[in-house]
Amino acid sequence: MFVSDLPWVGESNGYGPIERDASNGEAGAGDGRPITIGGVVYDKGIGMHATGALSVELAANCTSFSAWVGLDDEVTSGIGTTRFQVYGDGRLLAETAVLTGVDAPFELVADVTDVETLRLVADEATNGKNYDHADWGDAKLSCAAEAPEEPVVVEAWPIDGPKGSTLSADLELDSAGRVALQVRDGAATVISAQRLGLVGSDGDFRSGLSFVDRHDEKVKDRYTMTTGKKGEREYTHAQSVFEFENADGARFKIVVRVAADGVAFRYLLDGEGDHRVDDESGAWVLPSDGAAWMQKSYAVNYEAEWMTTTAAAANGTGSVGFPALFQQDGRYVLLTESDVHGDYSGSHLAHGPGSLSYGIDLFEGAPVTSAGALSTPWRLAIVGGLDEVVESTLVDDLATPNRLEGQDTDWIKPGVSSWSWLTDWGSPRDEARQRDFVDLSARMGWEYVLLDEGWDASWVPRTVRYAHTKGVDVIIWFHSRDLRTQAQRDEWLPKLASWGVSGIKVDFMDSDSQDIHRWYDQIAADTAKNHLMINFHGAALPTGMQRTWPHIMAYEAVRGAENGISPERSLTVPFTRNIVGSMDWTPVTFSRGNGNSSKAHEVAMSIVYESGWQHMSDKPEAYAAEPNAVPFLQNIPADWDDTKLLSGTPGSSVVLARQSGDRWFVGGMRAGSGEPLALPLAELGERKLLVDLLVDDGANGSATVSRTVSASSGEVLTVPTATNGGFAAVVCPAVPARTSCLDPVEPVPAASLDVVPSGADAAAGSTFQMTASFAVADRDVRKVSLEPSVPEGWSVEGAAVTAKQLAAGEVLQGSWTVTVPAAGASGTVELPVIAEYRDGGRRLYSAFGQATIAVTPPPLVGDHYVSDLEWLAQSNGYGPVERDRSNGQAGAGDGRPIEIDDVAYEKGMGMHATGSVTVWLGGSCTVFDAIVGIDDEVLETPGESGIGSVRFQVFGDDVLLTETGVLTNDNAALPLQVDVTGVQRLRIVANEATNGKNFDHADWADARLSCATE
Repeated sequence: MFVSDLPWVGESNGYGPIERDASNGEAGAGDGRPITIGGVVYDKGIGMHATGALSVELAANCTSFSAWVGLDDEVTSGIGTTRFQVYGDGRLLAETAVLTGVDAPFELVADVTDVETLRLVADEATNGKNYDHADWGDAKLSCAAEAPEEPVVVEAWPIDGPKGSTLSADLELDSAGRVALQVRDGAATVISAQRLGLVGSDGDFRSGLSFVDRHDEKVKDRYTMTTGKKGEREYTHAQSVFEFENADGARFKIVVRVAADGVAFRYLLDGEGDHRVDDESGAWVLPSDGAAWMQKSYAVNYEAEWMTTTAAAANGTGSVGFPALFQQDGRYVLLTESDVHGDYSGSHLAHGPGSLSYGIDLFEGAPVTSAGALSTPWRLAIVGGLDEVVESTLVDDLATPNRLEGQDTDWIKPGVSSWSWLTDWGSPRDEARQRDFVDLSARMGWEYVLLDEGWDASWVPRTVRYAHTKGVDVIIWFHSRDLRTQAQRDEWLPKLASWGVSGIKVDFMDSDSQDIHRWYDQIAADTAKNHLMINFHGAALPTGMQRTWPHIMAYEAVRGAENGISPERSLTVPFTRNIVGSMDWTPVTFSRGNGNSSKAHEVAMSIVYESGWQHMSDKPEAYAAEPNAVPFLQNIPADWDDTKLLSGTPGSSVVLARQSGDRWFVGGMRAGSGEPLALPLAELGERKLLVDLLVDDGANGSATVSRTVSASSGEVLTVPTATNGGFAAVVCPAVPARTSCLDPVEPVPAASLDVVPSGADAAAGSTFQMTASFAVADRDVRKVSLEPSVPEGWSVEGAAVTAKQLAAGEVLQGSWTVTVPAAGASGTVELPVIAEYRDGGRRLYSAFGQATIAVTPPPLVGDHYVSDLEWLAQSNGYGPVERDRSNGQAGAGDGRPIEIDDVAYEKGMGMHATGSVTVWLGGSCTVFDAIVGIDDEVLETPGESGIGSVRFQVFGDDVLLTETGVLTNDNAALPLQVDVTGVQRLRIVANEATNGKNFDHADWADARLSCATE
């Protein structure tokens, strides 16, 4: 029989779906050509794109497998490279060498006697996956003429749910020694897990098992979360641990938990030493077809589009990323995983066309290895009504408990943040513009501002001080490659903490491998040690680590606002992705048009979508232009006491309420148009209530209307919406003198702190006077202190200046003598002056000013290469500026010898635009020489080749002395000679030009100065 005619229990593919009897083609199903290898056409077979894999159940009833394998002739523009492999029950049975597009068909044959599960793999080889259209021509099996008898259940062990739960489970062992788990709600089976087990270094535990022992217990816990659906959690689970032995006498355990909101299982491998898992065999099986909601493919960053489909149809690719939601009559089932750490990899569901079975595939089919006893991640099904599924905390309940229990965690603070990148893309490079977003956060009462990609270390500390003056804390973005190693984290994380940064957004992990999950464990521990919160972007799915590490504020792992708005997606993720953990969607964008989401719909997102850091993604000007929305946005919390789904249909509509104190915040959203949304008040308070409403204005929702109504808890308010519209509401008890549930934002004190000098040059060993004047214009303050802060080695004469009270507008002044160290000080040094004070309440405020001092070395004497000098300042578009090397990548010293247009240079500087270096000349030099151009590495580094474009500039004392036209790597090296007579401070700049900064590896070869001889 041909494999292409059989049902597949799981499949995954490097690009598009695996094709039956056709080549891979492109992303769509059925878009391939007849299978052709080396001119030979095959009517039957399988078309994959490496890395691709499929599994077929043989039931130990076949004897041989054969196929003609090779790269399909449809690829004519490049050379593919693939290794073909055949596995039986996790063991490699046969494989080819690396085959390319110029090789003839190769006959691959394997003995599959007694094999239960056959797995065919096309593995990308030496040059990545491009062009790897891998064919299995005439792939067929020789099997017995009659099917074997179907195994029957010989033992079953019931597991009752905790008190009050309608859920229960039965673990079953059949006559073939295979284990299954039946999940029931009352008498109805809602889902099962078939063929539980795994295979690896400890043995094969997928069949031939015999029962050894069972241990039952109630697992109870109470814990507190800083993020998520509710702060205080409590659960009781019924747990049973079953031990089984295989035919070789090896043992493993299956742990089953039954909760009020779902059922989960995991595997345990006891014993010291390494445990390797090659594959898991368990598959979730639904009892009937029905509606389903899932991502259109398995993407390692979980940013694939969402779709509505059926359980049998799935997404057509064979690979389904977690979570996936299935409707089963009046119940819903959400499949996902929990408690994934560095001793394992992430996984995803594997599905064959028309099947109701969803297997478990490890990331890229790669084995995982753990040192010491291994507990695999939980495989869980959240089960219940739609409200029970949405409100479930099972993913967190199953996770490893809080690693920071008993430690100081006052530094962990959820909050709302302004964020400029989405609608003001270049602004993270602009210090002044970032202050506009600080001011926005201060006006709105938001706790944070996020400095995204483009920030510069030269101005972040003073921006942090400015933000703190406004009562705003700072988050900054990092590329994960800059924090991958322990050395990188040990360098950066303490530095960020010393700057006063509160947390980081780390991006572009883009993997579900065991290595990356090990890194998640490491960076979570390291950020906690430095009291830095963290948000993961370009990330794996949350699996409960926010319980384990409560300073994890959010994960992206969603196709959020930066990918544009799809109404169906917006109304699917509340019922899928956001169930399993905080979701950094970045909502409330007014300025990008409202065709797919009205403005009230956008505000509702900030309630419906839970995130420990809620990043509001529009500009200050956009929020100011919608004054009706401002009071609602000023009141949005980021941490919640409780969550209730009031109504909804996945992909269509949602009305969801979250509690904070005595107020309920309600978000209503819809895709398309329809009847008014209902806001039932029965669960949101007792008797008399106030309701503040923000609703659509007009059919297109381009504006909002706000109003406050009085109501009783028995009422159901109806809210008309625009197309793709929505509403936001705040509900609170109607108590005397309360006219609204919306609290006014307490303005930050109008403090000013002026420092003289604000900037100056100072020689090593010199002294200078520094004065500061502090005042608060709008209120009386008390317990005021004013004091400078200097680096180690510097000295200050003069004590802190204090005042018990300071009237509004009254000025407190201080003066100090500062001494620069005679040795060891150089470059630009910021000397903060800090004022601390209290107003009429208990809150402690801070204000900051600073003097920026350039510690100047002696004037240069003689001739010097710039790469040999001290630099007063440097900045770079990517990684550090390199001395005597090209830019390379993010790490220091990772470039190559400088080379422009095939000419190598021993001396010089390697920048990445926009980059700059500042050096002190002291007025003693006359000429600056350099040879400039784009380094050849951008044409020769695999995966990095492209066209750079840079304008080279030279400034003397902030005056432009010369600049080139735009140079690309098509241009030859260009000599520069610049008159620098009398210049004190020289700044050389590589500025990105016409096509962004990609590939802008800018060289200053043989950059040198000619200076006075004495």
